[in-house]
Amino acid sequence: MEKLISGIHKFQSDVFAPNCAFFRKLADGQSPQALFITCSDSRMVPDMICQTDPGELFVLRNAGNIVPPYSPGSPSGEAATIEYALRGLNIRHIIVCGHTRCGAMQAVLQPECTANMPRVKQWLDHAQASAEIVCTCYSHLTGEARAKVLVQENVLTQLEHLRTHPAVATALASGELKLHAWVYKMETGEVFAYDPESGQFANLGAEAIPAHPLIRRGPMNSAVHAGV
Repeated sequence: MEKLISGIHKFQSDVFAPNCAFFRKLADGQSPQALFITCSDSRMVPDMICQTDPGELFVLRNAGNIVPPYSPGSPSGEAATIEYALRGLNIRHIIVCGHTRCGAMQAVLQPECTANMPRVKQWLDHAQASAEIVCTCYSHLTGEARAKVLVQENVLTQLEHLRTHPAVATALASGELKLHAWVYKMETGEVFAYDPESGQFANLGAEAIPAHPLIRRGPMNSAVHAGV
């Protein structure tokens, strides 16, 4: 706690005070560029990864960057945040960003990890479609390779869940919204974006380097990206 309190003091003196006009303007309202849905993992820091300032990202975080499918009569924090982002803040981009070394995805592959965490286990049921895709389409992969592809498949599955939400479906139908699937490679700092045309995750770096050809599934193409 001492480190956190010391950090608050440093923020107030070294960051807020020299930029008080900027922060006072933020107090009047927000106009973020994107809704950024990512994992609660403490190593995932969206503003650092994207180099954005306060007010530029509207962030939704939970274990496994999961978006439960829309369910009438079953309100959720995720559903409310998504609806507010689109209809309250007029956000026009939603990014679902997974990451390598994800504990939630590891727990999906190894259910015994959540034997004493029933609520976590129930939450991760929203990633079961991703797990079944991996078991069916990538049965030849094991260990870290299987974990990496699950991270990718899960991002795509959550994008499909997003489409079931009325606010998202409406905005997509009117051409006012774009969805993006990203994977952050924790080991290198690289970010890979899914390209539905090629069916590959490609490096968002200057060279936009694609990886191996991907297995295709359903309306969205997906598969192993060895670079990730």
